[in-house]
Amino acid sequence: MNHVEIAVQKESVPTSTELFLGFLTLGLIGFGGVLPLARKVIVEQRQWLSPEKFTELLGLCQFLPGGNIINLSVAIGMEFRGVRGAVSSLIGLILAPTIIVVLLHYVYEQFQDNLMVKHLFEGLAAAAAGLLVATGLKMLKPLLRNPLAICVVVAAIISIAFLKISLLVTMLILLAFYSAIIWRRV
Repeated sequence: MNHVEIAVQKESVPTSTELFLGFLTLGLIGFGGVLPLARKVIVEQRQWLSPEKFTELLGLCQFLPGGNIINLSVAIGMEFRGVRGAVSSLIGLILAPTIIVVLLHYVYEQFQDNLMVKHLFEGLAAAAAGLLVATGLKMLKPLLRNPLAICVVVAAIISIAFLKISLLVTMLILLAFYSAIIWRRV
């Protein structure tokens, strides 16, 4: 038996309830970078997908508009239980964060003039910015060995942050640029 056959045999088929509960857990404990945690839960702990299948679905989901983890939850739900699984996964993923955001909104509305609450939300905003920067740096690390990738990163930052070109237009231009260079190398 080869490695792929073993990986496929380990996969278990979750019920719609298991999909809901699995993604509910991710929604509750996934702060900042949910995707690495999602991979750990989906591939290693619950063994719903092989590493190869997870990467394949994630690659598809990253190409689509919307949040990668949202798209991934729907794709995994569809993979196992069709529309019912997709809805179960999606609701599981967004239920807890939605409730938390609504509750935080009410707290903020009631106490927004309280200096302590203002400082609390400023701290939360700073922590969120820190998580984004940390995630960006983690994503940048493997690219440091590839000068072309670094050029694309710098071009994206200049295009979006300084020239105010939309993300979609920037992605399309840089994809065409990168593809043309790779095509010439092959």
